[in-house]
Amino acid sequence: MSVLSELKWFKSSFSEASGNACVEVAVRNDARVAIRHSVHPARGFTVGRTAFSSFVTAVRSGSLSISTR
Repeated sequence: MSVLSELKWFKSSFSEASGNACVEVAVRNDARVAIRHSVHPARGFTVGRTAFSSFVTAVRSGSLSISTR
């Protein structure tokens, strides 16, 4: 499955309530995770599940310096 529109997308629990500033993810059948911004749903990218898991772990632990501007 390579077409982003055919995937089942999930919004981040930290997304804006209006739904206009959301990060969405979808798990693909080929061991990859698709990621997109809800404002531009046709523009997405994929990463391996291990890389995505490592990223989420780093965000949760606070080990990344992320700007909130």
